[in-house]
Amino acid sequence: MPDPTTAARPWHALTLAQLDFWEEFRFHPDRPLSTVAHCTVIEGDLDEAALIAALRQLAQEAEVLALRFRDGPEGPRQQIDPGRIPELRYHDLRYEADPESDPEATARKMMERDIAAPIDLRQDPLAALWLLRVGARRWLWYLRGHHIGLDGYGVALIERRAAALYAQARGGQAEPGPLRPFAHYLEEEERYRASPQHARDGGWWAQHLADGPKLAVLRKGAEDYGCSALATEPALPAELPAALARAAAAADLGWPDLLTLLCAAWLARDLPEDGTGRAIWLPYMSRLGSVAATIPALVVNILPLVVTRQPDETLAAWLGRSAASLRQLRRHGRYRVEQLAADHGLGAGERFFFSPLVNLLPFDPPRFAGCRARREVLAAGPGDGFNLTCAAAADGSGLALWIDADPASAENFDAACTGLVPFLARSCAEGAAETPLAALLAGPAATDHPRLPPRVPSVRPIAGRLEEA
Repeated sequence: MPDPTTAARPWHALTLAQLDFWEEFRFHPDRPLSTVAHCTVIEGDLDEAALIAALRQLAQEAEVLALRFRDGPEGPRQQIDPGRIPELRYHDLRYEADPESDPEATARKMMERDIAAPIDLRQDPLAALWLLRVGARRWLWYLRGHHIGLDGYGVALIERRAAALYAQARGGQAEPGPLRPFAHYLEEEERYRASPQHARDGGWWAQHLADGPKLAVLRKGAEDYGCSALATEPALPAELPAALARAAAAADLGWPDLLTLLCAAWLARDLPEDGTGRAIWLPYMSRLGSVAATIPALVVNILPLVVTRQPDETLAAWLGRSAASLRQLRRHGRYRVEQLAADHGLGAGERFFFSPLVNLLPFDPPRFAGCRARREVLAAGPGDGFNLTCAAAADGSGLALWIDADPASAENFDAACTGLVPFLARSCAEGAAETPLAALLAGPAATDHPRLPPRVPSVRPIAGRLEEA
């Protein structure tokens, strides 16, 4: 007999972004391709009972963790199913694990096994919520979801709300406040797609890309998801975050935008001679002024920044021109890349090849009073081609850089391992703004940079059949 509570919940159509992940699942139902998993390491004088209470309340609030999907004649649909609300799993691995094993090693293996398990969107629960105690003053909070419901900002919203609920459980203020219902985002997205603004945004994109570079297309279903990724986390100069902040202030930019543009400049260092430029793909949170600012969901968009360079153009001049382009992209950034693909004539089973891609994650870890907390991104879904990921706290502290690629992009990977960090350091140095960008790009590379083993998950796609649109 169907659950009457579930039956009363409305079914909603999937967003364009979600349809892309549904299609991916249908092509690769036996692969854990788009699992999203974070681990928050908490050390200190934690009130364990308060955190358990907070996480249980969080599971009730974060509706996206309880999504259910079905397919039918009208296409795939989604529903918030109270029966899918994840139950908190608590394990004190100091006592549950093998006495001769390390509790944290046991916890890491548990998380790795969970990430490696495929998620069947038609019948499996999407989310897992664990609290693993691995020491007298050390816990691992594990959250696993699927990209069809969550992006990086959505996970950060959940983490911040957990910290607020923890503060409330200990008699403090719960800031930020409650997460809003998932349906509010779906309704807002439907209104936007039916609005004149959507049509205006589409017209801007058509004009913007009319004379730009050809955008490579990936034919879905032909990827090789069994290959091992190339991945490394290069050491950054200790002075780089401070130099980046100074250079950003001088350029009247936020440090995330300066770092994004510098990475884009380096990726486009060998521009085609026809003057069309090169497309560098950038995730865009797409939440400014939206109800999604307080709703965990898959909202992030991916935008192509067309990078060009003029003869003898200084870094300052290039940054000013490119920052203006970046602002224009964001002004029209709510227009979905999936719609942009359809506008370019791409059909079912095709999408743009998002490579190279620069991803900035300027998110503070959750704060638990009396404790230190550190976020680890264990899985963030599959990537294509070549990717640069930069993460730091909102003020730029704790800056880290990851370079990863599939084997087909090995040449770019090797070049990035030796050339990218020296270029960033040169470009943030005193006086660099008036130096020609071409000269900064041509500077010396590092002499040695060993590769590090792949991070979890250790598979990346080799692009299937690539075309141009």
